[in-house]
Amino acid sequence: MKVKLSTWVTSGLSLLGLLTMITVVMGGDKSYPVAAPLAEPAPKPFAHVVSGSALVEASSENIAIATPLAGVVAQVMVKAGQKLDPGEALFTLDTRQIDAEIAARSANVSVASARIEEALALQREAQDQLDKVKNLSDPRAVSTEEVERRQTAAQAAQARVQLARAQMQQAQAELNALRVEKQRMVIRAPVMSQVLQVNIRAGEFATPGSMQPLVVLGDTRVLHVRVDIDENDAWRIAAGARAFVYVRGVSGVSAPAQFVRFEPMVVPKRNLSGASTERVDTRVLQVLFAFDAQKLPVYVGQQMDVFIEAKPVTAGAI
Repeated sequence: MKVKLSTWVTSGLSLLGLLTMITVVMGGDKSYPVAAPLAEPAPKPFAHVVSGSALVEASSENIAIATPLAGVVAQVMVKAGQKLDPGEALFTLDTRQIDAEIAARSANVSVASARIEEALALQREAQDQLDKVKNLSDPRAVSTEEVERRQTAAQAAQARVQLARAQMQQAQAELNALRVEKQRMVIRAPVMSQVLQVNIRAGEFATPGSMQPLVVLGDTRVLHVRVDIDENDAWRIAAGARAFVYVRGVSGVSAPAQFVRFEPMVVPKRNLSGASTERVDTRVLQVLFAFDAQKLPVYVGQQMDVFIEAKPVTAGAI
């Protein structure tokens, strides 16, 4: 009797577990409404397109400004967003030490100039002594040795004048070199541009070869997009192809773009999308297009989606 009761209990519990599992499975098998996308995908502007992600950059490319000399920054003259003409000062290094050296070199130039005057006076005196013996009415009044001595003295005086002038040129060259060095301590804009980023402050120590650019400049009157095209689709794009650029995530904000150039070297892809099917070793051809900066509210470094008119994919198209 105990065995039969145990069997019934076991069978009942098994049946209850089975019913519970069926209920849970049936209750979880529900269809949920598909969530609307946060942003509608951009429409295809051409019948056949190749699309790619892109970054906005200045038409001059981004110019990373460094310093040719190490030193403490004395003053920063610009701020982000400022428009610049070629040659405008960006920042200057502390010039107190080089100013002291320039003062010392200027004194050397004055000393060299005085030595030239001294050498010229001695030359005139030696030449006058020589002329006196040469102009005597009776050459026998002065010995031959005396005449030769005065000729040698005149030649030595002339040599001292040439030496003094050479020392003057050397002192002036050293002074000019220091003045050029001081000019290099004022870092200037190489082209007409806009300040994109300032990474230096007064009082900081600037060093040549810094990993981070001290100031980033770029000509933003016309903006470029650098598009990464998979190497397998590169053959489909021709020079002069039409394109449209779209603000990422805003399909309704776009502008036409004009072909600028290919970067002829295929390079590894850097800005990965994060898709599970994407290969890390993907290589891309970079294509540059230009667009009017006034037509799109975008900034340098912003991501864009670009659709480029392309050749159709057909058998034997290559």
